[in-house]
Order: sequence, then C-alpha cells, then structure tokens
Amino acid sequence: MGVGNAGKTASSRTCLSKGTFFQGDKTWNANSGWHYTALVWIWIVGSQGNWTTIFDFEIVMAFVWASLHERPTCWACRRNNWPDGLWPREKLPSQPTMSRRLGTTEVQRLLHVMEEHLVQLRQTDWVKVVDGKPLLVGSHSKDPDAAWGRAGRSYAKGYKLHAVYGSSPLPLSWEVAPLNRSEPEVAARLIPALHGGGYLLGDKAYDSNPLHDLALRTGHQLVAERKRPQAGLGHRQHSPGRLRSMALLENEFGKNLYHCRDDIERQFGWLTNHAGGLSPLPNWVRREHRVRSWIQAKLIIHAIYVYLYHPSANAS
Repeated sequence: MGVGNAGKTASSRTCLSKGTFFQGDKTWNANSGWHYTALVWIWIVGSQGNWTTIFDFEIVMAFVWASLHERPTCWACRRNNWPDGLWPREKLPSQPTMSRRLGTTEVQRLLHVMEEHLVQLRQTDWVKVVDGKPLLVGSHSKDPDAAWGRAGRSYAKGYKLHAVYGSSPLPLSWEVAPLNRSEPEVAARLIPALHGGGYLLGDKAYDSNPLHDLALRTGHQLVAERKRPQAGLGHRQHSPGRLRSMALLENEFGKNLYHCRDDIERQFGWLTNHAGGLSPLPNWVRREHRVRSWIQAKLIIHAIYVYLYHPSANAS
C-alpha cells in the first residue's frame, strides 16, 4: 500500500482509488499458496493548516460546562449550547475526543491540580471529619460496577462518596466506591493522603484499631465513638490512639470537639443544595470511572461557587 502527501492535514477528506491488480494463476486459497494483491493509493487532500489541536484545558472546560448544566458531554460539543464569546476559538471537541481524552493522565493531572489549588485556599485544617454519602442508582440498573449496600438505615444499590473534609468546601481526600465497600476499608486509603496533623473525627463505623494506628502514623488523632460502648475491652491489645479516643470522649473538651463532626453533614448538604451542585446521579452517569469524573467536576464547581458567591464562608 502506497501513501502520498502524508504530511498534509489529518482533518481533510480522504480519497481512495483502486489501482492495478497483480494476480497469480488463481485466487488465493490455503492449499494453493497463490494470491492476488490489490494496490490501493491513498491521498489526503485539502488545504494545509486546517488541523486544530484540542488542548487539555479545553477538554476540562467542556466537561465542566456540561456537568454544570446537568448534561452529557456530547451536549457541550455543540456550538449552540455555548454563549457567544465563552469558547476561546471556533472548533469544539467531538464527543469521541471527549471520551478518549477525559481518562488520560494529562487531563486527570490537570483536574487534580485544580483540586489542590482550591483546597490550598484554606489552611486551617487541624480538625478534619471523615464520612460517606450514598449515591444511588435504580434497583433495576444494569450497571455492573454498582452494588447493593447499606445507605443510612436501609439497603440500596449504587455508589458512595467517601470524603475527608477540613475547612475547605473541597474534600482534602476523597474516593468513590461501590456501596458494598465498608467505610473503614476506604478510609484506610484516604487517611495516608492527609497532611499536617490534628484531629480526625468519624462516627462509630471508624472505630477500629487498624484505623487508629494508621491515623497516628500520619500525625492525626482519630476520635470515634465506640461501636459497643457497654462492652468491655477484653484481653486484647488496643491501639494507643483508640484508648486516647475513648478518654477524650469522656471529658468536656473531647465532647465539644466531637460536636464538630456534624460539619461534614453541612458540607454534604451544601454540596447538594444549589444549582450546579451534586444532584442524584443522571441516567447517563454509570460505571465507576464515569461516576468518579462526574463527582470530581461537581466538587470543583461547588468549591468555585463557594469562593465566588460566599466569601464570608472563606474567612479563616
């Protein structure tokens, strides 16, 4: 196969032209060993310079624009869905380009850098709170990644957003997992990502010796109510962090400190109660990687909304 003018624009029209056949005594088959070859020339025609690179920030911009309006990414690929002057140039990314590029390392790194910048706008994080928020799908959903698990006092199917919040409207560390993953299991991956030190508050689901030890190694004191407050400690060895947590919850300082755990409920409530915030998962957001990308966009949108429209909430 010959290729001509391969250096010209890839966005131009492709033409195929069949050339001469070089034929043997008979058509190829597995026994004879003879074959014929069709010589096809490919020309790439069109004016040079029409090809346009779609930059990583444009992929992020289009995805956030679609998420802000509760629309799939293909909606942001149409010109009539953008106000005049908002998109920086004429060409928009196509839907296949969006699907291919959103999962690349470069785009994910850019989103991560955006998160880090928004988190660093607040530094008073000596008290942190860990909890999970269920994200449900229909009970008859065919999503293979969604799972049945506990959602509050009932069982449902879907995912859960596990997050560690400080004073920032954006979580310091977060992860999306199927609903059947236990909170301590996911917290064991979130805690090592925390920086600095201080207190980490959680409900009784996080009361386990391994989590207390892990928190101590990162410079944090995990404070969680006991799962069985009326039971004794038995004869097993307990984490020093767990013993201190129990002692803290028996004095006035520890009780007042533990009241701060309600802050994460207010954070989740604020995240879901304004236009553009995290609403129930749309029907087109299925599979774990899509759910994670959707939530990441919503978290960034929420943080920008708080910093722009509620400056009093950002005061240190």
